[in-house]
Amino acid sequence: MNYTDLKDKNLNELQVLLKEKKVLLFELKAKLKTMQLTNTSELRVAKKDIAKIQTAITAAKAN
Repeated sequence: MNYTDLKDKNLNELQVLLKEKKVLLFELKAKLKTMQLTNTSELRVAKKDIAKIQTAITAAKAN
């Protein structure tokens, strides 16, 4: 996911996407605790995606 993909979306779409990513992060953390997560780099990617979405939301609110 690139920031350029996100800046074209409106505020509602970004908030829905943020909620989906947070649910995904929760599921990944649960899998990590139960030793079911094989690719731990997915956690880092999910966190970075959430940060990018939050940055896009802040930029959208400023306009």
